[in-house]
Amino acid sequence: MTTALVILAAGKGTRMNSDLPKVLHPIAQVPMLIHAMRAGSVLSPEHTVIVTGHGSEAVAKVARAEDEGAQITVQEDQLGTAHAVAQARSALSGFEGDVVVLYGDTPFLQPDTLERMIEARSGNDLVILGFEAADPARYGRLVMTGDVLERIVEFKDASDEERSITFCNSGLLACNAQLLFSLIDEVGNDNASGEYYLTDVVEIARRRGLNVTAVACDEAQTLGVNSRADLAAADAVFQARARAELLDLGVTLMAPDTVYLAADTVVGRDTVIEPNVVFGPGVTVESGATIRAFSHLEGCHVSRGAVVGPYARLRPGAELAENTRVGNFVEIKNAEIAEGAKVNHLSYIGDASVGAATNIGAGTITCNYDGVMKHKTTIGENVFVGSNTMLVAPVTVGDGAMTATGTVVTRDVDPDALAVARAKQENKPGYARKLFDMLKATKARRDKKA
Repeated sequence: MTTALVILAAGKGTRMNSDLPKVLHPIAQVPMLIHAMRAGSVLSPEHTVIVTGHGSEAVAKVARAEDEGAQITVQEDQLGTAHAVAQARSALSGFEGDVVVLYGDTPFLQPDTLERMIEARSGNDLVILGFEAADPARYGRLVMTGDVLERIVEFKDASDEERSITFCNSGLLACNAQLLFSLIDEVGNDNASGEYYLTDVVEIARRRGLNVTAVACDEAQTLGVNSRADLAAADAVFQARARAELLDLGVTLMAPDTVYLAADTVVGRDTVIEPNVVFGPGVTVESGATIRAFSHLEGCHVSRGAVVGPYARLRPGAELAENTRVGNFVEIKNAEIAEGAKVNHLSYIGDASVGAATNIGAGTITCNYDGVMKHKTTIGENVFVGSNTMLVAPVTVGDGAMTATGTVVTRDVDPDALAVARAKQENKPGYARKLFDMLKATKARRDKKA
């Protein structure tokens, strides 16, 4: 049976106190919506329909960047969850498969849970996702008779016996597409909020004599985000899980709670990560590398045996080969550092390639930007770049060459050549004492006036 996803992403998120649509707030530097879409992708859906509302254009842009085939529909008026799902009707016109309804602000749903919901659909007309709640007070209760879900009852409407139930409603469901829209057609809004609630389809389905059941998952998978505090808590949940996974994979985290990971961070075993390291999106670190304290990495690749930091920054396009060294207060951007090369101190290497076994001295800068365009610096193998060298791109330094300390390189340097380009030093006897005396006298006059 083919499957479609309907992801509800229309909420403004008033409690977030933000101009950004709620589902675009990031967890592990990825919008919550993308977490939901990636979870649902395990079902290989034929259709993915995103129901937008507040900030529709921004939400659509993010969704299509993740899945260019995503279909966008707009819920102009927020009249409840059943009304939101109904907005997907035209996008799924003629679709005969199953629909799985997800929420864009519920980012931790696991793929195996969705697979179990689809399995349960083979013997049931409607499947609801439930969870055992540690504190069930605010949740709707799932009233079960064996494997049959009889109804969903809200806490305010529940009897004392029903309130003792801890099996609660997550809001997610799976159902045949055309049946679901048929059930929604019967949902009314005779309630205090005047909204059309998706939960009402359970009672309608039971009245029709349809088979309805519930599948259970961990409560953490149903964690919703409605405020900044919820967002922080959700990110903490993600970080704890991601750190635990790295530890299980054989990565050493010297101070796990201080390491911040992105949703797509990949780290090989026997890598050592020191305290206070931040991983942005798009980072891969191979086995046996060392990421030293207070480093920041994003959009980069670090090969086996490389050492990064402390206090290093790897920006997008940084490619470190095996056994490279990038040291303290070094920034690498859109540059390839070949095997065994070293950039150990206080340097910026951008839009460049650095050859194998080359040593970049302290304070070196590739001057890659002319105010309009970026230009490339090419440094060959076994080059010694002296401290405080300015390499004015576009420029090439040949294999085995050397630059003298303080050199400004504006022309290509031939292989094995020494480049020297600095002003001639002149020493003026006695001038230092005279200058200091003059400056002290000036300061004394200013202090007296003050």
